[in-house]
Amino acid sequence: MNIWKTIVFILVLIVLGIGMYNLRSENQELERDVDSLSTAVNDLESENKLLLEKITYFRNPENLLKELKSQFNYREQGEEMIIIVPRTGEAEE
Repeated sequence: MNIWKTIVFILVLIVLGIGMYNLRSENQELERDVDSLSTAVNDLESENKLLLEKITYFRNPENLLKELKSQFNYREQGEEMIIIVPRTGEAEE
């Protein structure tokens, strides 16, 4: 009868060992997920900060007009535009 108790005890230890191994593996996977999500949160917080800075910048009508002029070559009535083209490939004398 003692041999059966020993066999059952060994089987219980094996089952518990397998269960602990599976829990440890799952724990490691969850830690990796937490790390990647933390990185994603940090990236989104940085992006959010930049967007808030842009919103603050563009709330000023002068800045908005300046960007409109620079990106879309917009000009107000009566305003003239000067385009400066840098020299390229010419040898200086």
